[in-house]
Amino acid sequence: MHYDIFNGDADGICALHQLRLHTPRPDAVLITGVKRDIALLSKLQDIAHATLTVLDISLESNRPSLLKLLRQSNQVLYIDHHFSGELPTTPALTAHIDQNPDTCTSLIVNSLIRGQWLPWAIVGAFGDNLHDAARTMARPLALGPEVMGQLQELGELLNYNGYGTCLADLHFHPAELYRAIQPHHHPLDFIASSPELTVLRQGFEQDMDLALSQQVSAPGDGNRIYFFPDAPWARRISGVFANLKAQEKKDAAHALIAPNPDATLRISVRAPLRNRKNADTLCLAFPGGGGRPAAAGINDLPPAMLDEFIAAFHTTFAPQP
Repeated sequence: MHYDIFNGDADGICALHQLRLHTPRPDAVLITGVKRDIALLSKLQDIAHATLTVLDISLESNRPSLLKLLRQSNQVLYIDHHFSGELPTTPALTAHIDQNPDTCTSLIVNSLIRGQWLPWAIVGAFGDNLHDAARTMARPLALGPEVMGQLQELGELLNYNGYGTCLADLHFHPAELYRAIQPHHHPLDFIASSPELTVLRQGFEQDMDLALSQQVSAPGDGNRIYFFPDAPWARRISGVFANLKAQEKKDAAHALIAPNPDATLRISVRAPLRNRKNADTLCLAFPGGGGRPAAAGINDLPPAMLDEFIAAFHTTFAPQP
């Protein structure tokens, strides 16, 4: 039995799509979820003597589950760009992990398969807010502005679909969206024929209109914080909105804060695009935090710690002298 375990965002979907165009596994069982559902290996604790491909989820966040799977004679290929901690030393694990803030899992897969499906890697990079890296990777293809705009929109819409606290918040289950993409060798073919993309585009426009009506709060030293309501539209648009604001003001850090149903707080953080570091350090200092240097988050911050978080946010991203 083979399992493909992948993050439900643009990077996870595009990484898997490249890999399966290169090495088809029609028998694969798909394991995925909302973007923040990163402890996906916990769903596979009873399997043994299987092969697993894990894409775009933190090894450190899945360490106990991974160690158990390795002890149960499973073979694991792990490809990721998030914080990993120390890698387990065993021939049962093959890991390709690059925590450089200017890369993502789609770009790592692209390198491993020698650029065979580069347009999909570009889509994944755009979705992960790596616009400069996406444009650099695209130069050999000599794509015009219109095509680049289409690839950027596709990446951002795939990423938009992954945000939410539960699958009911999403327009499509990420596995369903991956299966819709699966037959297409080039992103432009999917763009030209996809009813799913029409749904995502309409939902994105409606949600973004609501998001753009939210006012910045507690700006402090050029950084920006936004408070969103507890609503499906806010959960869906949060990450893409944070990416948009980061692109808009590249010297500033951004935080987007919204309540969870249990009254804890869900926070998305973007480090300044001109200094992509310390978002993970900041978020890991709080309960439920994780991520990578350029972009990180906290799933369930206790409300009593909000002032502490805001102070730490502004300290972490204080202007450089």
